Amino acid sequence: MTAFTTPCWKSWLSSLLAALAFTAASLAPVAAAHADGMMVKSAELVANDDWYYLHAEFDAGLNRALEDALSKGISLNFLVEFDLTRHRWYWFDESIATVRQNLRISYHALTQQYQFSSNSGNKSFNTLAEAKAELNHLADWKVLDRNQLKKGTSYNAAVRMKLDVKQLPKPLQVEALGSKDWDLASEWYRFTVTP
Repeated sequence: MTAFTTPCWKSWLSSLLAALAFTAASLAPVAAAHADGMMVKSAELVANDDWYYLHAEFDAGLNRALEDALSKGISLNFLVEFDLTRHRWYWFDESIATVRQNLRISYHALTQQYQFSSNSGNKSFNTLAEAKAELNHLADWKVLDRNQLKKGTSYNAAVRMKLDVKQLPKPLQVEALGSKDWDLASEWYRFTVTP
């Protein structure tokens, strides 16, 4: 005698699909809120002397997990990336410049101050809000020699910021792989530059 188990599998499969749909629906607001965690509000290249300098405004909202880690002495490292290309119709786009800068916020319990570090030096702040304001404002970052760009030619520029999880302590790197709390990155902000 042969027994068929198809109705049982159909019931199990429909239960599984319903559970997955419920989970996806409940996580959608979390994903949407997480996507808004960091963004580039504006960016521009400014010519001065023999260089082009990048000025950019970010909106880096640190979630509760990141603020807790910071208060426990874990430094948060951010990576700002700038990319400049020239479009070529006959081949791949020509890469003109790719530049990266590391930014870091740390908390020192002894002095009860937040430390902000960048290529231009270190600054101390009494509150996290002041340190975040410094993180969100990038000015006078030397990214490109003026001789690299031809007058009248259009170039495509892009900038973004992300939390550099590779700089976290090893145990937190493992936790960051599976956690949305540690996945903080903006989309590329693209703009055109014509000298």
